[in-house]
Amino acid sequence: MSIEFSKPLTATETPIPGVVLFDLPVHGDNRGWFKENWQREKMLTVALPDFKPVQNNVSFNEKAGTTRGIHAEPWDKFISVATGKIFGAWVDLREGPTFGNVFTATLDASQAIFIPRGVGNAFQTLEDNTAYTYLVNDHWSADAQGQYTFLNLADETAAIQWPIPLSQAELSDKDKAHPRLSRVVPMPPRMTLVLGANGQLGKALREAYEDDLSVEFAGRAEFDLTADEAFGSRNWKNYDTIINAAAYTAVDTAESPEGRRAAWQTNVTGVARLARLAVEHDLTLVHVSSDYVFDGTREVHSEEEEFSPLGVYGQTKAAGDAVVSVVPKHYIVRTSWVIGEGKNFVRTMANLAARGVTPSVVNDQVGRLSFADDIAAGIRHLLASGARYGTYNVSNEGGAQSWADIAADVFELRGESRQSVTGVSTEDYFRDKTAAPRPPSSVLSLKKLQETGFIPETAEKRLRQLLES
Repeated sequence: MSIEFSKPLTATETPIPGVVLFDLPVHGDNRGWFKENWQREKMLTVALPDFKPVQNNVSFNEKAGTTRGIHAEPWDKFISVATGKIFGAWVDLREGPTFGNVFTATLDASQAIFIPRGVGNAFQTLEDNTAYTYLVNDHWSADAQGQYTFLNLADETAAIQWPIPLSQAELSDKDKAHPRLSRVVPMPPRMTLVLGANGQLGKALREAYEDDLSVEFAGRAEFDLTADEAFGSRNWKNYDTIINAAAYTAVDTAESPEGRRAAWQTNVTGVARLARLAVEHDLTLVHVSSDYVFDGTREVHSEEEEFSPLGVYGQTKAAGDAVVSVVPKHYIVRTSWVIGEGKNFVRTMANLAARGVTPSVVNDQVGRLSFADDIAAGIRHLLASGARYGTYNVSNEGGAQSWADIAADVFELRGESRQSVTGVSTEDYFRDKTAAPRPPSSVLSLKKLQETGFIPETAEKRLRQLLES
């Protein structure tokens, strides 16, 4: 076998999304050759995903013409040749627009290829004594075979041009019996699980993902962050993302002994268990955070600002954020003043306007409304665009307003006088009441989010749309 020595490590995309062909540096002399078949740090720099392999398998083939496949397993594979030469064929057997796409290549010991879950893999040996290696990121088990997808090597639609005709090749009876493409059931994508699916944001996420059958929704009855059994209720190998829109949000009640325990149990202990789950199963964890992690003394809050929570609720949200931040694949979505389907400030003010009530509303806390539909769209954008993992502020655009300003806008849009709303200080509003401290400024910088290509609509426009609908 003739191998080109000392090629640079390079990656080449193929017609099948996610399938990447690699040239590997091979170093040789009079004794033979040596290569780094798998070098995580270097390969991550040339488009190989960090797929966390756990098992290495070797297929040894005595004779040229041995042909195996086409098998699509429910895990990712990094495939290379240890010795000899093969003709490889790969067919996309995943649900989606690229189902049936084919890529073929001849590989020797100086090349490797990454095959994502659901892409059918096959090869034919071109030399005697060829060894073919698989590095995979899940452990083989008999149970997993029920999740395989197969395609017949002779499928006419794929029309793979085997160098050695299949009539002259060595095939197993099982491979000969695999179905044609028209009868193949595509491998479905891994699932996304949305927690807190019955809250304001959860309902908006239901709407945002109503066209995606791979997204599953769970309210507290289906998945309670405080219940041990919830975390063992699913086969997490079938998931790739968790969106956590569940939280304890009773800001004032959290200041009581019972509320304090409940807030920590949900917002910290439950979130820590989600984080551990995400690390163990290599999941992406999207966690919804709050402006209450800050004391509000800065005019605008960036993602890099240090935590400075004033009350128990803010302390638990800050602790949850800190836990999630150690998950390798995470998005912390920080938002404020959420308005969605259900009871919220805007609907309360609209009802007061309709009843002719003239409310007193706090005028020394400023921020921007965050409409749940736009938060959900922002989350979907971050996941779909492959934005860098980390923390992102997500709210609506526009100028800072006080609660009293927003209340006056609501009254005006409802045909009532702005003067019906009386502004009062936070201190006066909560006088003689048990209340958690509030950050005086909740304005979030949106620069980092906008740099990913997502530009939220203004809160003013969304408010008008809501009240005119």
